Amino acid sequence: MTASRLRLGVNIDHVATVRNARGGTYPDPVRAARLAVEAGADGITAHLREDRRHIRDADMVALKEILTVPLNYEMAATDEMVGLALTLRPHAACLVPEKREERTTEGGLDIVGARAHLAPRIAALRDAGIRVSLFVEPEESVMDTARDLGAPVVEMHTGSYCEAVIDGDAARVERELSRIMRAAAYGADLGLEIHAGHGLTLESVGPVARLPQLAELNIGHAIIAEAIFVGLPRAVRDMRAAMDRARA
Repeated sequence: MTASRLRLGVNIDHVATVRNARGGTYPDPVRAARLAVEAGADGITAHLREDRRHIRDADMVALKEILTVPLNYEMAATDEMVGLALTLRPHAACLVPEKREERTTEGGLDIVGARAHLAPRIAALRDAGIRVSLFVEPEESVMDTARDLGAPVVEMHTGSYCEAVIDGDAARVERELSRIMRAAAYGADLGLEIHAGHGLTLESVGPVARLPQLAELNIGHAIIAEAIFVGLPRAVRDMRAAMDRARA
């Protein structure tokens, strides 16, 4: 399966992080979502964490009300979050691992070990018409389990690859990119829709965006960080352009 145009989902979590640092209402992540869409984002991603460290419940409601593009609700596979998703009815729900002590999501979801826990929650979301994706490590065995669980989409964790790029470790970059390439090809052959994300920057996005099986990249921190210097619309456009160059 080969995807055509590579979609860009912009994660706005860290606009909310800045807002919450002062406890007020500014900057507004909903405004950021509007600007991102105007600049070319194909979707908006937001992670409602159990501890509400950045995105809040009211943000999710407001995003669902105003967005003209798909809303991707990143969430832990808990009864609370599934219940909120069934009420909100976003376009998509991406199930991710979550630990209170982590700074950001660390690694992919253990869908093999957590299969019994995940199966009924995936089924409930799918029955509600919500597209379910699983945030996973780029491994072939994981793709088999995702298919067996009935999740139509996997989002491959690209963090290890991006860390290798930052470290300048060429051998590790090659190994991690090979993992991603093999898993993408294998998963697509199983009929899964393949997404990727975590840690991608203008410097590291090209080799991943070039993979023909990928349908979507979800990128947040790099875009929001670059927006401090160049503004959010340009940061989104620059990432969109880097992805398009890689595909071309």
